[in-house]
Amino acid sequence: MFDTVLVANRGEIAVRVIRTLRSLGVRSVAVFSDADADARHVREADTAVRIGPAPAAESYLSVERLLDAAARAGAQAVHPGYGFLAENAAFARACADAGLVFVGPPADAIALMGDKIRAKETVRAAGVPVVPGSSGSGLTDAELADAAREIGMPVLLKPSAGGGGKGMRRVRDAAALADEIAAARREARASFGDDTLLVERWIDRPRHIEIQVLADGHGNVVHLGERECSLQRRHQKIIEEAPSVLLDEDTRATMGEAAVQAARSCGYRGAGTVEFIVPGDDPSSYWFMEMNTRLQVEHPVTELITGLDLVEWQLRVAAGEPLPFGQGDVTLTGHAVEARVCAEDPARGFLPSGGTVLALREPQGDGVRTDSGLSEGTEVGSLYDPMLSKVIAYGPDRASALRKLRAALAGTVVLGVQTNAGFLRRLLAHPAVAAGELDTGLVERDAAGLVTDEVPAEVYAAAALLRQAALAPAGDGTGWADPFAAADGWRLGGERVWTAHHLRVPGHDPVSVRVRRTPDGGTEVLLPGADRPVRGSGGVLPRPGAEGVFSFRLDGLVHTFAALPDGTWLGRDGDAWQVRDHDPVAASLTRAAHAGADSLTAPMPGTVTVVKVAVGDEVSAGQSLLVVEAMKMEHVISAPHAGTVAELDVSPGTTVAMDQVLAVITPHEEVTE
Repeated sequence: MFDTVLVANRGEIAVRVIRTLRSLGVRSVAVFSDADADARHVREADTAVRIGPAPAAESYLSVERLLDAAARAGAQAVHPGYGFLAENAAFARACADAGLVFVGPPADAIALMGDKIRAKETVRAAGVPVVPGSSGSGLTDAELADAAREIGMPVLLKPSAGGGGKGMRRVRDAAALADEIAAARREARASFGDDTLLVERWIDRPRHIEIQVLADGHGNVVHLGERECSLQRRHQKIIEEAPSVLLDEDTRATMGEAAVQAARSCGYRGAGTVEFIVPGDDPSSYWFMEMNTRLQVEHPVTELITGLDLVEWQLRVAAGEPLPFGQGDVTLTGHAVEARVCAEDPARGFLPSGGTVLALREPQGDGVRTDSGLSEGTEVGSLYDPMLSKVIAYGPDRASALRKLRAALAGTVVLGVQTNAGFLRRLLAHPAVAAGELDTGLVERDAAGLVTDEVPAEVYAAAALLRQAALAPAGDGTGWADPFAAADGWRLGGERVWTAHHLRVPGHDPVSVRVRRTPDGGTEVLLPGADRPVRGSGGVLPRPGAEGVFSFRLDGLVHTFAALPDGTWLGRDGDAWQVRDHDPVAASLTRAAHAGADSLTAPMPGTVTVVKVAVGDEVSAGQSLLVVEAMKMEHVISAPHAGTVAELDVSPGTTVAMDQVLAVITPHEEVTE
């Protein structure tokens, strides 16, 4: 085993790898950009080396700087995690040339399987069925369009060098091929430095099943069962589980053997994943899609049902150890489900979000595991991937694992950054998810129903508690406060009475929430229609103009909020609210305001990469005007209505903040007859 290993990554996967290194007694070396100088992975490693400024191209993607960091730290091996350079054959070769062990497969295997076109040809020759699609590399836009028409619409455009859903585009209309090919090339070039594309047949309502493989340098290859990864949005996985309810033992064995053959066909070594697309109505018909030559984000669910530490076995295999077990020794016990918590706003089309983590609660233990790179004070920006953490639950069966995961997400608190945690909780309660009737389009079809515009009951309760705190008597500096000066229900020699707080959210009916103090100094809240009050907890509620974190239990779940001096307070899923008392009858409860209807604003912090119009141009409703890139994703900004470009405040390369005005479109005057 190695003495020192450099972890060439950041965030939750760096923390995860460091945890296993610590358990093995191996010295860990973290690397960090200027943006991550105080990051959790830096603090948890045995030592850390700065590798450059914040942009990934000048730090985490710099082979030269990573190798220099390894040399300075005295590392014998490099663990690449996932993302960044994890599937970069040139990096693996550079490590070998520098006398470092790359904790992953051989560079030739990375190069072969990283080229999706060559990968399909290789595994096809090994007898593995592949998805019908284009053949040949380096196809022009016209050749790709011709191949798509020959295959038949709909089709899927995919970067040959890519992964993680980046640059993938589903095209149903042949007339849109030119624009979609151009957009896919831009994303592929930005994400992988290679804009080579291929086109495949799109299979409606498919399931995404992947097989975990493990190979050593002595000719041994085993599979560790499958993972169901069908719950996706924009081709990116958001919920994964193991095993899949779709497969029976015979199909599992057959697919597992196909995955083993795919790994053998490229001379694989280490942990890898072979991904298949499977028709939901015929699981025996499956097709190879690609092989990920690295550790997967969802590897914890396999660890929980097999009892194996995959990072440990990556390290042992890289150190030359043979696998001490065969296929017959691998057993799958129980069920595990993982949810990816990301910095994004479901209510705004899942656009990336950012901010400072003001308060953090991450569940652990009792069948629940959280892999996270967060800590209080972490700045979440637009430079890196939006995934913040993974919450994983294990149980003896699928129903108990799902139930535990929903409860764990309810107990996950990331105040200050908008996350998708609430959306994930609702998705896990979806009838089709509970029944195991999954496909890769389920989330997109039902997303609207999982993003609610209703004001949560806990928001009304929190608002009432904050208003009640404002009524508490202020002290005179000696520790004494005049109880007769507070309208908080206090009575001399009697039980405190309820104080009614009338709350109103624009667009919703007013509600009345009642609050009273309890004899032991606590607070009770009675919501409209509730038959019993809920009890506030978490210490003294923050007074107006002061910071503080408070929580209370409602419907079996603990809800946590943070109050800021400016009067804003933040809910568990990152929603920002304010209580305004301008109306003497009912306090106005409002979310953060946005720009007017004629303004085009940045949906998240990022960089403008494309500007298609100029001031004075006439535009039509829905016309694509600008492209903003953030967290490795492109977001098209379209005209809200027909009109004229009156203002244009950005150009390609401009860095923008969330909600910054990019352009203003003056609407055409309506003509009436």
